[in-house]
Amino acid sequence: MQCSWKAVLLLALASIAIQYTAIRTFTAKSFHACPGLAEAGLAERLCEEGPTFAYNLSRKTHVLILATTRSGSSFVGQLFNQHLDVFYLFEPLYHVQNTLIPRFTQGKSPADRRVMLGASRDLLRSLYDCDLYFLENYIKPPPVNHTTDRIFRRGASRVLCSRPVCDPPGSADVVLEEGDCVRKCGLLNLTVAAEACRERSHVAIKTVRVPEVNDLRALVEDPRLNLKVIQLVRDPRGILASRSETFRDTYRLWRLWYGTGRKPYNLDVTQLTTVCEDFSNSVSTGLMRPAWLKGKYMLVRYEDLARNPMKKTEEIYGFLGIPLDSHVARWIQNNTRGDPTLGKHKYGTVRNSAATAEKWRFRLSYDIVAFAQNACQRVLAQLGYKMASSEEELKNPSISLVEERDFRPFS
Repeated sequence: MQCSWKAVLLLALASIAIQYTAIRTFTAKSFHACPGLAEAGLAERLCEEGPTFAYNLSRKTHVLILATTRSGSSFVGQLFNQHLDVFYLFEPLYHVQNTLIPRFTQGKSPADRRVMLGASRDLLRSLYDCDLYFLENYIKPPPVNHTTDRIFRRGASRVLCSRPVCDPPGSADVVLEEGDCVRKCGLLNLTVAAEACRERSHVAIKTVRVPEVNDLRALVEDPRLNLKVIQLVRDPRGILASRSETFRDTYRLWRLWYGTGRKPYNLDVTQLTTVCEDFSNSVSTGLMRPAWLKGKYMLVRYEDLARNPMKKTEEIYGFLGIPLDSHVARWIQNNTRGDPTLGKHKYGTVRNSAATAEKWRFRLSYDIVAFAQNACQRVLAQLGYKMASSEEELKNPSISLVEERDFRPFS
């Protein structure tokens, strides 16, 4: 009887020791998800090399701006980039896309899409944990001693262009323009950048490379993250007009249609319909308010932000539970009433925001608008965008094509 009692005690102690070891291992490791790298065919050279950080007990707020190209996402990104207590990254998933797409042999197959999304989620987990070393798996050529000059649009991130990450000449509070950042800051030291990330209370990331909010469910439900998704949408007709102006070669057939009045037979309509389908699928999920999105999702129409930038920004920060920084308020005042012709960069954010939101109505012919309305009628109705029934209605700025809708956060 005595031997049996001792055996039970020893087994209990052994079990406690094993559980303690497992917990220590789990909490000490960063968010490396190396199997995702293996699936993508990449070497797992950083799985053991990367630094380890403690389990997220600080409850940083992790913000993801979910958008598509030419939807106003650079503008929304600046609402976080200007906040002094936010570590903001501009399109880090570019590096995943740039690395993996050349490896895909079947084009945009479902299998390729799964690999891309898996790698993207792994990288986002790591970046929200301020583990910038994990990004090195997707930077070409690989960084040397954790330094690189190949970070995509580094200059769009204020923290990566200011002290201590960058030590430019001049006063300590100098703010570099995007074009000056790379030239004056030199190589980016990822170790120093990671430390700057850990010193801030919140991390915000902008991406146009995740199609739908459903693709983020694993991150939203991850207890190690405090992820909140800001889904930015815009009238697809406005997106089409902006892309046709910005990506002139890629959208040349749409421009040809506008110029000649005749629809090209080989027009790639998926350049429009993919946006509408992704918006519709994602918004349908958000508006259904599933339990996993409770307190985690906010839908923002670009048009509402453009018409009332300060009011909508206050709503966004209120949803996130982050105090609104005076630097953000000052940036809004300086960048929503200006002349957009003063912006030299095609992704610039200086604009008369209300006027910019309506410009598409004078950049597309009514034939193109009618075609877009027919192709995208479901999502237009979902988001409260009105149909233009004639050329006269389209070109009349006194007639609003945006319904008054109150898309309240799901909380």
